[in-house]
Amino acid sequence: MPEKEHKQKWDEYRARELKTARQTLSALGFALDEAQVHIGGERYVMMGNRDVGGGGYKLVLTGTRASDGMRVVIKFSSDAEGMREIEAEHRARHLITSLDFAYHAFAAPRELLYSRTSSRALSIVDYIEQERTFLNRPLQEQFALALRAFKTQEGVHATTYAHARAIRAALGLLGSGDYLQMFDAFASAATRHAPERSDLREALKRSRELLERDRETIEQYCGFLTHADFVPHNLRVADDQIYLLDYASIHFGNKHESWARFLNFMMLHNPAMERALLQYVRDNRSPEEYLSLRLMRIYKLGFLLQFYASTLDKASGNLRLLAQERISFWLQALQSVLDDTPLSEAVIRDYKNVRDSLRSEEEKERQRQLH
Repeated sequence: MPEKEHKQKWDEYRARELKTARQTLSALGFALDEAQVHIGGERYVMMGNRDVGGGGYKLVLTGTRASDGMRVVIKFSSDAEGMREIEAEHRARHLITSLDFAYHAFAAPRELLYSRTSSRALSIVDYIEQERTFLNRPLQEQFALALRAFKTQEGVHATTYAHARAIRAALGLLGSGDYLQMFDAFASAATRHAPERSDLREALKRSRELLERDRETIEQYCGFLTHADFVPHNLRVADDQIYLLDYASIHFGNKHESWARFLNFMMLHNPAMERALLQYVRDNRSPEEYLSLRLMRIYKLGFLLQFYASTLDKASGNLRLLAQERISFWLQALQSVLDDTPLSEAVIRDYKNVRDSLRSEEEKERQRQLH
C-alpha cells in the first residue's frame, strides 16, 4: 500500500476511534488530554503493518480520572488484531506478577480498568510520574538502574517442566531454533524490500552463519524472562522502583535479548552507556555470556534492518529518504557488532544530523515525549 493510502487509512481510523474513545471514557469517568503525541508523527508507518512489527491498529492515549485528576494511560482498539494485543498484554501483566518462581518481578502500573467486548478492547493503567527521564540521569545512575533491571530479569528463570508449561502458552518460550527461524524471516523480508542492497544481503548472510555456528550458546542462556523492546521509554523509575510499562513484548527466551535491544539503542542515543555495559560484561561475566550478548545484538539488528527495509514501499519523500539512511546506519552498526569493534562516533553524529533534517516536526515532538 502506498504511503498516501496507508497514512489516509490510519488518519481515518484514528479520527473515528478518538471520537468513540472520548465518548466511552467520558461515560466511565475519564477524560482524554487534548494533545495526544503518541498517535502522531511516524506512528502510522507501523500501525496495522505487521511486516514491520506494528501489529494491529490501536490508540495509546493519555488522560485523567475525573474524580481526582489522576493521570492515566489508555489503550483502545476496535481492530481485531489490536484488541488481541491489548488482551494479551493484560494477561501477561497478571501472569508475571503471579508466577511462583518470579521472585523479583518488575513493578507494574496499577490496572484501573480492563474491558473486552466483541467490538472493542480497553485498558487503563495509572501513569507513573518520574522526576527525570532515564536519559536525563547521570551516566552512573543510568548504569546502576540498567544493571538492576537486567538482574531482575535474570532472577526469573523457568528451570522446570512445570515452569515451562505455565508460561509457554501465555507468554511464549523461545529457544535457539526459534531465534534462527525468526532471523531467517528478517533477512528474507529485508532483502526482498531492498534487493539493490548487496551490502545488506552479505551482512545478513554473515550474521546467519555466526548465529548457526554458535546456536548452542544461544540455547545455553534461554529460559529467562526477557523483553523484545527493552528501551528507556518502556521503563519508568519512581520511589526507587523500576516500572515496566510494556508487557506486550515480554516473553521467555535468551536472557541477553533485553540486554541486546538496550545496548543497540544506547549505541545511538548514549554510546558511553553502551561501552560501560559491554565492559561490565567482559569484566564480570564469562566469555560465553559475552558471546551470547553479541549474538543477540546481531539478532535484534536483523529485526531493525527488516523493519526499516519493509517501510520503503510505504514511504515517499523525506520519509523514504530517512528509511534509506536508517538502513545504512543500522547496517554499519551490524558490521561493528559482527567485527566486535565500536561504531565510529563520526558515523553516529552524521546519521543524527541527517535524521533530524528529514524528520517532521510532529515526529520530533513525539520523540521528545518518548525519551
